Amino acid sequence: MMGTHYKTVWLSDIHLGNKDCKADYLLNFLSHTHIDTLYLVGDIIDMWAMQNRMHWPDSHNQVLHRLMTLSQQGTRIVYLPGNHDAPLQKYDGMAFSNVTVKREHIHVTAQGKRLLVLHGDQFDEEVCFGRIHAWIGDKGYDLLLFLNRWYNRLQTARGRPYWSLAGYIKGHIKGAAKAIARYRQACIDRARTLGLDGVVCGHIHHPEILHIDGLTYFNDGDWIENCSALTEDHQGNLQLLRWTSQQGRGEVIDLHTEPSSGCNVGKPQAA
Repeated sequence: MMGTHYKTVWLSDIHLGNKDCKADYLLNFLSHTHIDTLYLVGDIIDMWAMQNRMHWPDSHNQVLHRLMTLSQQGTRIVYLPGNHDAPLQKYDGMAFSNVTVKREHIHVTAQGKRLLVLHGDQFDEEVCFGRIHAWIGDKGYDLLLFLNRWYNRLQTARGRPYWSLAGYIKGHIKGAAKAIARYRQACIDRARTLGLDGVVCGHIHHPEILHIDGLTYFNDGDWIENCSALTEDHQGNLQLLRWTSQQGRGEVIDLHTEPSSGCNVGKPQAA
């Protein structure tokens, strides 16, 4: 089964080993795609969660097996470890078969755009509001995921599709919006310092494409809340997909278009 052929796909924050990982949706996505280059943009394996509680169903094994199979079939894989799989950061610059480990990487699109690719935890200190706020944020996020988990169990029982309640709530919290804005700016500032056209990141579980101060910010989202991926076709067109079905198709949630004259900020997308 061939499916859609992409020049490039970016995936991040899969969190294998976490009970909220949506591995079944990811497997469906991977089984319906052919990929030339795959960027794994951090937090692929949730080593933090596994320290507290071992959760590793067969679907998580299947995701790893599918990634290895893609590598063996010729897909170039670049793994950029994040904070939840931080022990892998020590292998920065090393290659294992068709998999290369990088902390940061520059991707050149088919249209010649140069994009910085990194997980994004590099900016935690300048974005964070302090240890107490961070602790409150972690506990609040755990509660959001708990609510999201049970809400979607009810959705499934009613025969309704998956919907990110956590993303909806998070999108309506003022403090969360402020932190996301600071994170975006930190990423853009790093790309500007390197003289690039934009940045692709993950980390904050908030998929979107925005034009900021003449550069483009891409966040490929996650597979905990949003089940999203950033893709590039062979003409260099980039789009965000949400994959919350088992029907072999996704929903386009954002497209990259060049900003019109006099306007350099895109419309934020709901998580």
